[in-house]
Amino acid sequence: MTEQKKIIAVVGATGAQGGGLAHAILADADSEFAVRALTRNPDSEKAQELARLGAEVVVADLDDEASVAQALDGAYGAYFVTNFWEHFSPEREYAQARNLALAARTAGVEHVVWSTLEDTRDSVPLDDDRMPTLMGKYKVPHFDVKGEANALFIEAGVPTTFLQTTYYWDGFLTNFAPTRQEDGSLVLALAMADSKLAGIASEDIGRTAYGIFQRGKELVGETVSIAGEHLTGAEYAAAFAELLGEPVHYFPVPFEGLRSAGFPAAEEVGNMFQYYAEFADEFTGRRDLATVRELNPRLKTFAEWLGERKDAFAAL
Repeated sequence: MTEQKKIIAVVGATGAQGGGLAHAILADADSEFAVRALTRNPDSEKAQELARLGAEVVVADLDDEASVAQALDGAYGAYFVTNFWEHFSPEREYAQARNLALAARTAGVEHVVWSTLEDTRDSVPLDDDRMPTLMGKYKVPHFDVKGEANALFIEAGVPTTFLQTTYYWDGFLTNFAPTRQEDGSLVLALAMADSKLAGIASEDIGRTAYGIFQRGKELVGETVSIAGEHLTGAEYAAAFAELLGEPVHYFPVPFEGLRSAGFPAAEEVGNMFQYYAEFADEFTGRRDLATVRELNPRLKTFAEWLGERKDAFAAL
């Protein structure tokens, strides 16, 4: 019966966002859609798992427009996401977005969901010295280039829903986990001052995209901005304290302190958190949680996300 279903081609199907969408479709026995997973490595464990679950796995390279167009042939819809963190090049990311837009036009895709972000330069112009300009023309490169690339889909005439994402809570499993101090106390350090950070479970991005596709073409041309919950640093710390059964103290890291931390793209990450913090009202205001939940009834709260990962934080 799969051939009678509308094919959704999923870029990043073995990753966080695309994987959430692919698994949401494959888990729904009554879905009107079938999954075509686009990957550079069809032999990877994750690609093979998708194949076992019923996905069609095809090879595509985002740096090669022709390969993407071939992979999209016959697809009704497509989920597009690019990964700045793979190469740290906004120019390459923009070129990949162009390839996706042109390939979708060539293949006649009827509905694209493009994973994007705000262009922070709309709020912080390049001559605004509250945060440094990076690479000569960006404030937060991986935000700005995605926002700039929105126009590529419009110019190509591709029917597109613009899905504005946000901070993945997965970051708390790596760079921003609470840390044990010499005196034994736990501290959650975030460069958010007293502002609310819009966060989301990465799998909920794909689930929300599925909700968009299920609406048919109702949201073509629209921007849908998503999050799972809006919490202050102190509220995130309190959720960790509840999970771990001991106090977790919030420390608001100075933005400049994060920018000078020395890890790859530290300046960019520092600028990102400053943008999150200083424009929190606008950023969270665009992300109406009730609207997101209408598209994705399984939308997780931070406490729910934490509870599912208790073992991962047990060693703190």
